[in-house]
Amino acid sequence: MSPKELLYIDDALGHEKFLISQCQQAAKALTDPTLKNSVQRMLAAHQDLFNQFYQLV
Repeated sequence: MSPKELLYIDDALGHEKFLISQCQQAAKALTDPTLKNSVQRMLAAHQDLFNQFYQLV
């Protein structure tokens, strides 16, 4: 993998990490079960993406 490709993956990992933390904070703050469930699904999706990007390295 080229250095530029590694930088792209590093950038994507950083974005996913940020989105994971945002979803975690939102899930903790929400009281509506429907919204909380939706955010938790988004959290799982972003965690999966993070893991896929991480496996590329």
